[in-house]
Amino acid sequence: MPTHTVVNQAPPRVDLDEFAADIPLREAVERYDADWAIADLGAVGRLVGSAGFQADAERANVREPQLRAFDRWGDRVDEVDYDESYHRVLRQAVAAGAHTSAWADPRPGANVARAATFMLFAQVEPGHACPVSMSHAAVPALAAAPRLADEWIPRLLSREYDGRLGPAKPSALFGMAMTEKQGGSDVRANTTRALADGDGRWLLTGHKWFCSAPMSDAFLVLAQTAGGLSCFVVPRVLEDGARNVFLIQRLKDKLGNRSNASAEVEFDGTVGYLLGEEGRGVRTILEMVDRTRLDCVLGTAAGMRQGVAEAAWHARHRSAFGRRLVDQPAMTAVLADLALESEAATAVALRLARAHDDDASETDVAFRRLATAVSKYWVCKRGPGHAYEAMECLGGNGYTEAFPLARRYREQPVMAIWEGSGNVIALDVLRALAREPASAEAFDAELAAARGANAVFDAHHDRVRRAVAAADESTVRSLVAALAVGLQASLLLRHAPAAVADAFVASRLGPDRGALYGELPAGLDLSALVARA
Repeated sequence: MPTHTVVNQAPPRVDLDEFAADIPLREAVERYDADWAIADLGAVGRLVGSAGFQADAERANVREPQLRAFDRWGDRVDEVDYDESYHRVLRQAVAAGAHTSAWADPRPGANVARAATFMLFAQVEPGHACPVSMSHAAVPALAAAPRLADEWIPRLLSREYDGRLGPAKPSALFGMAMTEKQGGSDVRANTTRALADGDGRWLLTGHKWFCSAPMSDAFLVLAQTAGGLSCFVVPRVLEDGARNVFLIQRLKDKLGNRSNASAEVEFDGTVGYLLGEEGRGVRTILEMVDRTRLDCVLGTAAGMRQGVAEAAWHARHRSAFGRRLVDQPAMTAVLADLALESEAATAVALRLARAHDDDASETDVAFRRLATAVSKYWVCKRGPGHAYEAMECLGGNGYTEAFPLARRYREQPVMAIWEGSGNVIALDVLRALAREPASAEAFDAELAAARGANAVFDAHHDRVRRAVAAADESTVRSLVAALAVGLQASLLLRHAPAAVADAFVASRLGPDRGALYGELPAGLDLSALVARA
């Protein structure tokens, strides 16, 4: 039919190199000593940009995981069935080292290369990033028990993937089951109990409200002992090949993250192994939490990049009122503002990743303690609004599930909620400022490194210093926001093109800053910003 002739629609954004297309990411990889990984990152960029990978990403989210609690004979199996597309995505991410490559090959820039790999995969399919992130973060936690580390870390470092449950697999992925329905983030309110069973075994009984990636090979679990809240490694399959007691009650019906299963799990005499000291469970998992919080920043930045890329692509190929959308000043301003937010998130994400490398200085270790929490709070909170604005750039197409930005809009909130929602993170920042002066000093030095480049930034830094001195719980959220944008501005002033740095400072710190995307001060080089998108 002649009415079905399609004109003025953007072509599919497929079969391109997502790494080559992401200029801020490429520049940060080189800046932070990971240029040795550029060839591998290019291969990953071409993989995730391919039509086949994008089709798997969509299919994995449409054909959602299904709980199979019993087999057809009535035996309890407690398995989750995933579409093969999800297994393909996860297999490719593991093969590329998105999970534990920084631990397997520690060298300058190792965490930067791993972060960039993780971001490229999460840009297109974010759900699988949950077990990838937890497996990465489990490695330092396992160091608290050498026997468990010897058993599990070689399997975590493997680049093989086997989604089946079975004994003596050469590879493994980790999940976690920390929170309970009565406590949530207040894990000290947990009621799950663990009783010693001899020979290093403990038996756990209780209910976990959120268990991430329930088909993982093992889990870090918090439970109460006589000595207090403790951390345990709970395998899905025991050494003799028998299934551990791991009763999946239901899968959560989540807003987003649909390709990845989250479950409620019941433990009933479930075998676990103590990780770290009895009664020191929270301290044992602190390093893991720091790493997963960083991955929340990485995942959000990846989502922002997807939003910018899809919005800019559409605007360059779509015309309205006689001009391409990208050439219309109102749309140019929106795209430029979205690109600013995305670049700032990428800059802080890769700076934090470099501070997590084995060769990090004492100052960088202190810096990352505060900067990870600050960035997790701010970047992740900016994610949903950024995804919405990008979706609006596509108009009605963006609102449909046929395009990826509706999925992205539903995905972004999880990074702000997981591993500590806003108030939890903000109060953690307040504690760090009060109890860890070295961390506060290192963070301030990072901001001070950009002083003299921009008077508006200098004034903001002065205000931040006063706010830190006067901070309390009632004002802590505004303080964390000021710290975060100050850090982003400092990084951009030192490392980004002048057009990017000047626009970010003027629009985020200056007197003419707006409340919504696209409300940029006059006089900025918006075309240069959009060109980088």
